[in-house]
Amino acid sequence: MLDPPAALVNLRPASQWLRAAEAESLSTACNEWRKSKSTADVPFFLVTIDPQSRATVRLLKEWEACQSDSHKVLFGFYDPCHFPNTPGWPLRNFLALISAKWNLKSVQFFCYRENRGFADMGLSLVGEALITVPEGWKNTMPNAVGWELNKGRKVPRCISLAQSMDPTRLAVSAADLNLKLMRWRALPSLNLNALSSVKCLLLGAGTLGCQVARMLMAWGVRKITLVDNGKVAMSNPLRQSLYTLDDCLNGGSFKATAAVESLKRIFPAVEAEGVVMAIPMPGHPVNNQEQENVLDDCRRLSDLIDAHDSVFLLTDTRESRWLPTLLCANTNKITITAALGFDSFLVMRHGAGPFSHAHGSDAETAIPSSADVHKIKDAKENHRLGCYFCNDVVAPTDSTSNRTLDQQCTVTRPGLAPIASALAVELLVSILHHPQGIFAEGDISNNVIGTSEQPLGILPHQIRGSLAQFSQMTLVGYSSPSCTACCDTVLLEYRNKGMEFILQAINHPTYLEDLTGLTELMKSATAFSLDWDKDDDDVDNDDDCVEI
Repeated sequence: MLDPPAALVNLRPASQWLRAAEAESLSTACNEWRKSKSTADVPFFLVTIDPQSRATVRLLKEWEACQSDSHKVLFGFYDPCHFPNTPGWPLRNFLALISAKWNLKSVQFFCYRENRGFADMGLSLVGEALITVPEGWKNTMPNAVGWELNKGRKVPRCISLAQSMDPTRLAVSAADLNLKLMRWRALPSLNLNALSSVKCLLLGAGTLGCQVARMLMAWGVRKITLVDNGKVAMSNPLRQSLYTLDDCLNGGSFKATAAVESLKRIFPAVEAEGVVMAIPMPGHPVNNQEQENVLDDCRRLSDLIDAHDSVFLLTDTRESRWLPTLLCANTNKITITAALGFDSFLVMRHGAGPFSHAHGSDAETAIPSSADVHKIKDAKENHRLGCYFCNDVVAPTDSTSNRTLDQQCTVTRPGLAPIASALAVELLVSILHHPQGIFAEGDISNNVIGTSEQPLGILPHQIRGSLAQFSQMTLVGYSSPSCTACCDTVLLEYRNKGMEFILQAINHPTYLEDLTGLTELMKSATAFSLDWDKDDDDVDNDDDCVEI
């Protein structure tokens, strides 16, 4: 910015400033200059017009040579400005150069403009600039447009184009746009912040784990941790959507790490982590040499559950779900189970822990007294929703050792896992948007009130489906006082004894049954008998009924 500014004189369109022959010749010369590979990107140049009206475009370094000829000389530049009576900002820089290099006080300039890629003399401008600058200005820092004061220093104004050029940011923007459109058009109460901030732990990176991870990302969940100790086998990629043949080579990659790499290729902004570890299981006893490693896995699993908001139980065996169920009930975490049969599935959310109502936010650390336990037991009006093990009458045991290979594998119809996985994720989204969260009561499909009150519809406890019948039903199951995973007796024993309790449950198959009273229940059921009163006179009397 020249100080004082240059004065502009006789500024007109080039077609008016030049004679017709000169304008036509200059237009042709500019088009040739523009097409040449050597000069197409040169923004400042000279224009000379001889007495025969022939125009020539030259480089700036030829200015001295042009002085000996009786030619008109114009200082030309590419002008980005579209205003009809105002030159663009490059003219200020150009005039500063001309004044500093050749000490000119009067400069005739040519603002070159194009129309659809060709020179346009009607848009281009020609004028004269009168330059007045003080002595010694060349040795000082001139004022310039675009510099701003920041902590007393002049710094350039910067504009970041990363938002429109970085592929990762473009992917995030596109994903967020889809969810924002959902909120705008159908779900005004959709809480995108709750979805993007929730931390999800997926126990199992197989068929269910891969599908659940994909569905979570589609809902905007960004923090996902996968736990698995298996490797990718040749049969996996067809059914498990995060793996390819390359993951099967050289003995196979660990599923947890391969799944995370795949998630990041699909959506680079996902904060995914893979943990390679086995889940300790009851009915799978460990010897003294393995005991410390197993306890380390127990502590590591406990830390993972503490660090996450929601846990998905997606493992192959029943017993592998026991320890996570216990730890989630103890810390009152949102827990969702998905389990598959050949043509049937179960998706359910576990109820809150037995001590959560009495202790609120301190439920994770406080050990209740015996009086509290009896108080909770007597609270019949506040039924807790059950967990995956609440309907069992036996403790979870080893379900794989005495089975053949085909019995150990989860044999299911291919379409079952995507259905169950999608329902599991939808269940989480509904819990996060319910005002009571994990404490919400279980709805069933004919619950009209629940459908009208909640924008995402009902919030069931259990969803059971069958592909054989193409049917689906919602059920409610309450907690069992003899549950081997979530009842108050088991949790109180765990809080009192810690890892010693877990080792007992792992090494002794009947320990959980003895602790919860299931052993006595089975004994009493075995000893129970019915004496039928056989009266020949009443054999045909169908009205006599016995209520048991």
